[in-house]
Amino acid sequence: MELPPIPDKEFFSIGEISAITQLQAYVLRYWESEFKSLRPARRNSGQRKYSRQDIELIFLIKDLLYNKKFTIAGARKHILAGKRKNETAEPVATLNVELPADTKQGQIKNILSETKKELEDILKLLNK
Repeated sequence: MELPPIPDKEFFSIGEISAITQLQAYVLRYWESEFKSLRPARRNSGQRKYSRQDIELIFLIKDLLYNKKFTIAGARKHILAGKRKNETAEPVATLNVELPADTKQGQIKNILSETKKELEDILKLLNK
């Protein structure tokens, strides 16, 4: 699916998205209620701010519904199946950690659990 040129901005208003995607604002708002993965962030004033990822998802939904003639339920399942497939894909990079030979099983579990928590905290910061 070929996307039209998207302006070089971080966030877009619903009006800008409407113009880029050639969809009415009420359609975009309706799709937000139907597709859980389409949840644009909100400004302090409550206005939606769409990201590039949101735009790509909107074009995917539009293609599934208008060109491939999916139902909304079918498009929802298709998108969800695609996310599951991506989650089970092999990692892009692996982390190899060498621990001293005298490290006990309990210590290893603690180290891994602390590392996991730190990575989750980093991910939360990046998603803000």
